[in-house]
Amino acid sequence: MSTPVKGNLKGTSSRSRRSGGETDRRVAHGDATRANLVAVARRLFGEQGYAETSADEIAAAAGVTKGALYHHFDGKEDLFRAVFEQVELEISDKAASEFLNLPDAWEALTRGCALWVEAYLDPAVQRIVLSDARAVLGAAEVRAVENRFGAVALRGALRKAIYAGIIERQPLRPLSQMLAGALGEACLYIADAEDPELARAEVTELIETMMSGFRVAAPA
Repeated sequence: MSTPVKGNLKGTSSRSRRSGGETDRRVAHGDATRANLVAVARRLFGEQGYAETSADEIAAAAGVTKGALYHHFDGKEDLFRAVFEQVELEISDKAASEFLNLPDAWEALTRGCALWVEAYLDPAVQRIVLSDARAVLGAAEVRAVENRFGAVALRGALRKAIYAGIIERQPLRPLSQMLAGALGEACLYIADAEDPELARAEVTELIETMMSGFRVAAPA
């Protein structure tokens, strides 16, 4: 029976560790490059719009080659998709923080919805989500993303309110999608308003009025 050469095993182990470390560094560098591209593209898309922003401009502003951009994304549209999903996720996360963390289920629901529409006071959010997303990605994909991030969070808030006995028991899926649609129209109203702050105040009051229709009546 042959005896293994320990030195070779040690050398192999050392090379494996070095290789693993190099792989980790490359992955980290790739992740950082991708995140930087998304951040830069988000700023430019938010300031200039999709049509007025080129892939060359994004790459130059990010300090990378155009080849690096195409290594991480299929093109400008794919990069816009990543930006759009990031914006939708951030809006959903802000609302979900209220939905899930406020102890009062009614306040959690109404305050979360109010935060949702407040996000659209930002002109960059308006441009990316309301002006460009459907033109670039198509209505079906935009709706799928909005349902994934928005309607799911709303469903959780509504479920919490139902379990707390605050609102009447309703089918959650259609209710959450209908409420998300109403909030979407509210966001468009704010974006088109001459006085966005006044529009936000009007919408916030209407959200509570609308949701009151589902609220459990107080005992007589």
